[in-house]
Amino acid sequence: YLQLEDCGSGMYPPKIPTVKGNVTWYTVNLDLAPSERWTQVIKDKNTELITMELPLIVAAVSGIPLGEIMLFNIFYEVFTVCTSVVAEDFNGNIYHAQNLDFGLFMGWDRQNKTWTLTEKLKPLVVNVNFQRGNKTVFKSTNLAGYVGMLTGIRPGEFSLTMNERFNVDGGYVGILEWILGRRDGMWMGFLTRKVLENATSYEDAKDQLSQAKLLAPAYFILGGNRTGQGCVITRTRINTLDIWELDMKLGRWYVLETNYDHWEKPMIFDDRRTPAMKCMNQTTQANISLASVYDVLSTKPVLNKLTTYTSLMEVSTGTLESYIRDCPNPCTPW
Repeated sequence: YLQLEDCGSGMYPPKIPTVKGNVTWYTVNLDLAPSERWTQVIKDKNTELITMELPLIVAAVSGIPLGEIMLFNIFYEVFTVCTSVVAEDFNGNIYHAQNLDFGLFMGWDRQNKTWTLTEKLKPLVVNVNFQRGNKTVFKSTNLAGYVGMLTGIRPGEFSLTMNERFNVDGGYVGILEWILGRRDGMWMGFLTRKVLENATSYEDAKDQLSQAKLLAPAYFILGGNRTGQGCVITRTRINTLDIWELDMKLGRWYVLETNYDHWEKPMIFDDRRTPAMKCMNQTTQANISLASVYDVLSTKPVLNKLTTYTSLMEVSTGTLESYIRDCPNPCTPW
């Protein structure tokens, strides 16, 4: 494994070679019937969808079999690794960012030193402005064809990301129960979608994410619009184990989650947490901003061959920026 890089600096605004490009914005009208909302996205991304071995959305528009669409939409329950961070500056502004790392064990391209599925997903990354009555309800960074939400913001109210939690009682168990007819658990991306669409505040979102029964264990990372509003909710499929919150009195000005319980050590072969925290501490609360958080998420191995996109959010301004990532060699596979 590569030695840790020095913490990134001056990497924002994003540029080659660590970025493949900006993410295109689409508007989805929630007043339309569900079958009509995604027509433009799917038409634009149809070629990319068809070239994937696995999966995708609105079958009638894309011509992709419904079974494959279903498969794509349960991906999260089993295949995502991520880094999410929520931080507060001295003025009480909350910043929330995520690296979505996707495609682990889904085929390694030795010639190009890339993960096959990760590279196929990158052209499918889109930003979506969800509107009702011509007004924005929430915004998200999506994979075209995935109808759940992995990264989203309700401007002025809260921001939300989701990281997979590896556990024996994991997503495979929940999916199997669902197939066998036990349907009381929620698909992960559908719960986050429901919360982004319907929750009216940070506290409301926190309650919903803490109480819902899930198909897979998860970490929900939530940011709010005032001081102290930031947390990592550690979930089993049935209940909440822990809510780890910002606490200025304790000097906890950020919370950072990869894919391991924050009170346990990460796996030695997948320690993105230590370098990310080292870089956050080196940045200091006085210098925290979307740009400096982007620097942290651009430091290897926090940035790695699985990193599909980086999203940056600021609740008070309603900002959502996303960038398709590249990790130039030498680069850790994950």
